[in-house]
Amino acid sequence: MGMRYIQATLLFIALVAMYFSRVNVGVAVVAMTNAETTNPNFPEFDWSEKQISYILSSFYWGFCVTQLPGGVLCKKYGSKLIMGLAIFCSGVLSVLTPFSVNWGGWKSLCVIRIVLGLAQGLIMPCVFDHLAKWSPEQERNRLGAFSHTGYDCGMVLAMALSGVIAESSMGWPGISYVSAGLCFVWCLLWLIFAANNPGDSKYISEVEKLYIESSNNQEVERKMQIPWRAIFTSIPFIALLVVRSAEQWGLTTLETQIPSYLNGVLKMEIRSNAFFSALPFLASWLISYIFMILADILQNRQILSLTAIRKVINSVAYWIPALGFIAMGFLDENQKTWALSIMIFSTAINGGEIIGSSLNAIDLSPNHAGLLYSIINTVASVVALMSPLAAGFIVTDVHSRYQWQMVFVIAAVVFIVGNLVYIIFGTAKVQSWNSIEEDKTYPELEDIESESDSCKHKTSFLNRNVGNPLSY
Repeated sequence: MGMRYIQATLLFIALVAMYFSRVNVGVAVVAMTNAETTNPNFPEFDWSEKQISYILSSFYWGFCVTQLPGGVLCKKYGSKLIMGLAIFCSGVLSVLTPFSVNWGGWKSLCVIRIVLGLAQGLIMPCVFDHLAKWSPEQERNRLGAFSHTGYDCGMVLAMALSGVIAESSMGWPGISYVSAGLCFVWCLLWLIFAANNPGDSKYISEVEKLYIESSNNQEVERKMQIPWRAIFTSIPFIALLVVRSAEQWGLTTLETQIPSYLNGVLKMEIRSNAFFSALPFLASWLISYIFMILADILQNRQILSLTAIRKVINSVAYWIPALGFIAMGFLDENQKTWALSIMIFSTAINGGEIIGSSLNAIDLSPNHAGLLYSIINTVASVVALMSPLAAGFIVTDVHSRYQWQMVFVIAAVVFIVGNLVYIIFGTAKVQSWNSIEEDKTYPELEDIESESDSCKHKTSFLNRNVGNPLSY
């Protein structure tokens, strides 16, 4: 088991810790405001629905702010330092949560959540930067998809275990303490085993080091300028920005609006049921491995190019849930089983977006992958905030099926059009602005999927311009 798999495992655990500390507040707030449902031996608070909504949304106020700075900081100081500090701060804030609530009530909890969002906004750009440095092109789908499934695992654990912890002798403060412990254990493992790139690792073999460095189009020997103009005028990057924004719109609808529809129109109460709340993410977690294996087979047997693999899987991950959105709007109160099945299936199939488009930032520019993701996620986070606002404007009566149909049709159109833009303009080829100097292009680096007879030409080019740090 090579060090690249150790790095992917560390990223997986990091995302588990990140999402566990982010999502558990939903259960914790219920325990804080209704102690009789969990452990009555701990303090109970009388908070209004408006105050609770501030608590639940306050994380994203900070999260949106540090996405772009996270990409820049990661590029300058390395993912090991920035990501380590971010999750260590998450652990400290989790420890402080029970004390702050007892001291300052809901306002203090909001402050803690905002700062937590600021810290965790730095993490995802670091994840992409780390993957770009450690993932050989032919293993990018495998390592990237595996590490990203930490998101679904964290969601499942937060929803399934937080209630159990709150009912135990630890009470609702125990949710924060368990979250902090997970963060601190990860920090210790990260400190020991993590390295910014294969060349900095103490434990990597020389064979694995040469294997990674010869296949991931990374240039680590010299400082690189950030080609801002080239990035924002790149058609493939704009296509990726569009498709990822569409993903956030659709995913937000799946996560936040469909449960309200099930409750308002179909008279289903699933929010209070931890099993039904966690089931879509559990299904997505498992389906992600199927997509990962499928992509591996298609790429290793050279059945499809990497670009084609991305577009085919992304089309499945976007267009099937789009059909699910439309179908949801035509179900009535007598078809609850169908409604729940469609919700779970759509969320699960959408898990293919990791391989379909999420990892495409690394394809376009391994040297600037963390920065690209920070730009994309900044825009996508704004889109995610717009989706529930649009739904709130359209749905004035939660019991009106016609109004909900409009919400679902809009989400379906966003999914379909966003993926169509990606199919037409997207690519998995390395872009010329991935190179060291902003004002210099390297057309030889544009096509990482070229035939083997061009390798000699590329080797000669790198000998002249980079000093031959890579092995072909």
